[in-house]
Amino acid sequence: MKIVHTSDWHIGHSLYGRKRHEEFEAFFGWLAGLIEREGVDVLLVAGDVFDSSVPNHKAQELYYRFLWSVARSGCSHVVITGGNHDSPSFLNAPRELLRALNVHVVGCTSGIPEDEALVLSDAGGKAGLIVCAVPYLRDRDVRTVDAGESVQDKQLKLVEGISAHYQRVCQRAQQLRVELQADIPIVAMGHLFTAGGRCVDGDGVREIYIGSLAHVAGDVFPACIDYLALGHLHIPQKVGDSETRRYCGSPLRMGFGNTIHENYVLSIETDTLPPRVTPIPVPEFQALESIRGNWRDISRRLEQLKADQSKAWLEIVYDGDELVSDLRQRLERTLTDTDLEVLRIKNNRLMERVIKRMGVDETLDDLDEDDVFNRCLDAHSIPDAQRQELLATYREVVVSTREDDSASQ
Repeated sequence: MKIVHTSDWHIGHSLYGRKRHEEFEAFFGWLAGLIEREGVDVLLVAGDVFDSSVPNHKAQELYYRFLWSVARSGCSHVVITGGNHDSPSFLNAPRELLRALNVHVVGCTSGIPEDEALVLSDAGGKAGLIVCAVPYLRDRDVRTVDAGESVQDKQLKLVEGISAHYQRVCQRAQQLRVELQADIPIVAMGHLFTAGGRCVDGDGVREIYIGSLAHVAGDVFPACIDYLALGHLHIPQKVGDSETRRYCGSPLRMGFGNTIHENYVLSIETDTLPPRVTPIPVPEFQALESIRGNWRDISRRLEQLKADQSKAWLEIVYDGDELVSDLRQRLERTLTDTDLEVLRIKNNRLMERVIKRMGVDETLDDLDEDDVFNRCLDAHSIPDAQRQELLATYREVVVSTREDDSASQ
């Protein structure tokens, strides 16, 4: 059977306040076309379908419209597992209805191996694949709490719990293979952080398994697994040096930190064992670029982008020797009448000046938001007549941000 492995869609994700609905729509159109064109039998989505546990209406519309288009494309099955960003109850709510479209949803573990070991038939109705659809395993799913246990004890029990869960589900998969009297491939899914996994600053990955990051070793996964489809890490990578244990990475760039890496979905063909794995590059639907340097470096690159009529979203990181307090104004003047859009400005020299105004024994941890903002006003020599209005506006933004964060939990 021909499989496509994808994960970490994060539908509804916004980048520094900029909505990305058009990118998601373009990606889903491309993926549906790929599935139909390549005759894909099974689509695996290994967690973090949505960016929030309470996705907005537009995110939901994109999700269901895509599933409908895949169902019409001739793809036999879609298997979706929950990630750490997903609400298990939200994902699971329509699963009985989606099953009519051969969309299998496992938002969270029930603790019953039979619920996660799925037999998938090919176009002719013959069993062709067993999928161990293991979702993101929360602490409470795999570990009991004992009084007086140390942090090391908790970490060890967590890893042992994850290992035991995979052993049970894969044992059930092997039983199914015996019952079917067919030596069909076993594919497992997961959403976790394995030892040696790579992240970069700003790639959008949030920590999971607090206190035990990168401690889930490769030997957690049983040897009977012919292909391991993982999610959570946004950079495409192998587990160890294995060709058949992989993170596909996010299809869209989740931040400016991973702009140097290509984005992929993975094509897996199981007509031979071990399966053949082929990375398929995802087109860049919205250019992102981080520009770093002094003002001369930044302005030179901006002029090149203007000449190319680029529509990129930009991160500007100023780290020149000269203190530039009007960086935003300079950027606005430079980018007038262009389609370039600055989403983030980081003025390292100005922040250094703010920090130097702190006492010898002060750290940022000693200051609250108002203190830091007041230091910024001092650095810009803002007159007292303007301070109160600026501070009031700033406090409104802080309160609004906190309310938005709470609503997304």
